[in-house]
Amino acid sequence: QVQLVESGGGLVQAGGSLRLSCAASGGISSISDMGWYRQAPGKQRDLVAKITDAGVTDYADSVKGRFTISRDNAKTTVYLQMASLKPQDTAVYYCGARSGWFWWYGQGTQVTVSA
Repeated sequence: QVQLVESGGGLVQAGGSLRLSCAASGGISSISDMGWYRQAPGKQRDLVAKITDAGVTDYADSVKGRFTISRDNAKTTVYLQMASLKPQDTAVYYCGARSGWFWWYGQGTQVTVSA
């Protein structure tokens, strides 16, 4: 099993920045890709950004140029640097980690962007 704990969420004004962190524990040697997802009220959970074991990144069109995903050298912590935040970025942000064909998810952290 893989356990994921997110931190760094909060309330920020539009145009501001936040940095989310996600620390993995447990079966970390099996982790390959990691990513961030978000779910707004009444909407489905969508991919925000992901990073492969090789460091290749991919972003949702809505966050390209504003968000940056990275991970530490041990590949057990993944970060999401968010800039130029908009009210539509308001959501619960979940960290994900892939182990084999299975994705593990954290409990989520709330990000609220006020207008």
